[in-house]
Amino acid sequence: MPVTGGTPSATDAAEQSAPGFRPDQLEGFRIGVTSDRRSEDLISAFERRGAEVTHAPTIRMTGVSDDTVLVDETRAVIDARPDVLLATTSYGMRRWLEAADAAGLGDDLMDVLAEARILVRGPKARGAVRAAGLDDHGMSERETTTSLVDLVLKTDVRGQSVAVQLHGFTDPEQLHRLESAGARVLPVAPYRWTKHEDSARVIRLIDAVCCGSLDAVTFTSAPAVEALFATAAEVGRLDALQGAFRENVVAAAVGPVTAAPLVEAQILPIVPDRFRMGALIRLLCEHLEQASVHRLETEFGTVELRGRTVVLGDRRVSLNPVPLALFRALVEAGGHTVSRDALARSVPGTLDDHAVDVAVSRLRQALPNGRLVSTVIKRGYRIPVKE
Repeated sequence: MPVTGGTPSATDAAEQSAPGFRPDQLEGFRIGVTSDRRSEDLISAFERRGAEVTHAPTIRMTGVSDDTVLVDETRAVIDARPDVLLATTSYGMRRWLEAADAAGLGDDLMDVLAEARILVRGPKARGAVRAAGLDDHGMSERETTTSLVDLVLKTDVRGQSVAVQLHGFTDPEQLHRLESAGARVLPVAPYRWTKHEDSARVIRLIDAVCCGSLDAVTFTSAPAVEALFATAAEVGRLDALQGAFRENVVAAAVGPVTAAPLVEAQILPIVPDRFRMGALIRLLCEHLEQASVHRLETEFGTVELRGRTVVLGDRRVSLNPVPLALFRALVEAGGHTVSRDALARSVPGTLDDHAVDVAVSRLRQALPNGRLVSTVIKRGYRIPVKE
């Protein structure tokens, strides 16, 4: 869903004046955004660079349905006076402290946390801890929950109480590691991730990935990936979805934790070195420009394929999924002949030889110059390249 209107923010202005920013950088590309929180930042950044964006949040972040549970968890932490607190997210820490204040437990909670050894997962969690007037005693190396647990287990925690501020979902494996080391674990869940109620938008996103209508999809949390896979399985398209990510559609994950369910599905995502939204945006822009812009010197001039846009001289046209898949296969062949069977395999669905010929005819009609695709008698089709 495009984000329009309003006055550009200072962040937007700084970004547009930064080296390398171009308003046509992503022209011709289509990107899917699956996040709910902060999705406007991603959508706006891609649209400012010329991309077409499809927004289909797969999960929604909500407070716990009944704050009674959170209050009970808070009382358990206060009673236990934990030796260690693991703070994983800035939002979670703020939400927890606000809920404690609302329940009249804020001062008691602050008193016990001030005595605890606080370890944080990353800079944002550190900022929330310090904004509350508390001091932290260390930060994980890789900004993951696994790394955070690694950090606390560098010391002996047998007999100690460890409070863990969870980030949207219970991480049983990491909690089990703490328990196996002899710690008493006190989980606190200030918010939850649930599947988004607008499943129709998610199904449309799945269809777009499967038919090649998207060039990339961004993910900012592991549950967002898992929710997308679950919805695809419900509609019988999980294999097609994962196959499209393995072959044609770029999966972009904000960090290794988010990437984990993609990797488990044998999908190789791109992941920035710094696990930040800005780094994800820059990496995806660079990747699409470097790996997904195809140029070919033909007898009719330089042809450029950018996403779904074909550029020839001063003419540019956008192709629908089937003609796009055919033309991409021809461009990638670099002037060599592509058989009808190979062209049929390049498109979603099933085409026989006659259907391929019909599809190529429609492709020629859509191109800036129909002679860009020539017939090789009894063999297939090719793009006549400049000798």
